[in-house]
Amino acid sequence: MNKVSSDTFFVGLEILKQFFMHTLNWEVVMKRFFEILGFLSLICFSFFYTEKTIDVVKEVDDIMITLKEQAPKYQEKAENAKIDGMFMIPGISGKIVNLQKSYEEMKHYGKFHPNLLVYDKVSPEISIKDRYDKYIQTGNPKKRQVSFIFIVDGKGDPSPFIEILKEKKVTGTFFIDGSWLENNQNQLTSLIEEKFTVGNYSNRGDYTHESFVWIDTIIKRVGGQKQSYCLVEKENKKALKNCKLQKDYTIYPNIMIKENPYSELIEQIKNGSIILMNMDARVKKELPMMITYLKQKGYKIVNLEELLDE
Repeated sequence: MNKVSSDTFFVGLEILKQFFMHTLNWEVVMKRFFEILGFLSLICFSFFYTEKTIDVVKEVDDIMITLKEQAPKYQEKAENAKIDGMFMIPGISGKIVNLQKSYEEMKHYGKFHPNLLVYDKVSPEISIKDRYDKYIQTGNPKKRQVSFIFIVDGKGDPSPFIEILKEKKVTGTFFIDGSWLENNQNQLTSLIEEKFTVGNYSNRGDYTHESFVWIDTIIKRVGGQKQSYCLVEKENKKALKNCKLQKDYTIYPNIMIKENPYSELIEQIKNGSIILMNMDARVKKELPMMITYLKQKGYKIVNLEELLDE
């Protein structure tokens, strides 16, 4: 504070003092001020002391002691995503016991119980999140999950396949192109609302086409889907580059059904598989059998969003 400011401050303080002295008893005002200040300080100290007392009680409580002893048994380390050349595989999040929240849950119950543990998520240090410069062929092989994807172009009608999936209580992903979307925006919204994932097939898989960005906008802004996806059936640097600019993952399925859906599936299926199928008569006929087979083998059939979730 410079000299002028300092002088102004003290002059102002003196004027304020004179005002109170002429209107009130200055000593009474100051005495009352310090009484209130002391009272507030006492309240603050009481709260602080009470919090500290509660913390000490928690630490010696049998539930908290058991929690600290048992917590390491229930914690899981995160697994990093794997990057191999131009391909990547999602990682898996870990979990750590939240001691305070778990304690509060168990205190109501009266004793330690593992079913009442509350966890915090631990994300992988290396993740596919915000990384769009690689192809994804599969989900994490430690998860017994697989995903169906279908191409919807031109006048294709996904309705029969949607009904089969819904009847079998599974989900999937539909890659739509511009010519289909022009006449079916309402169906796009329904797909997303019914927990199907929608991918961007641009103009029959041409990601240099002007429709690519338009479709992405419809999927994300109109449909409300946070993440979109591109689809290639072979390495395609132009597609990868353009999809990266749009922050879309580029999917390169590890299983591409050609002529014999059921037998090809059985021969190639493994944890994390992404299975590409055309919407033709043979797939429509054998899809129910494929779903039944996968369920019997213990696979969970999910959409791309869930398959790639870390």
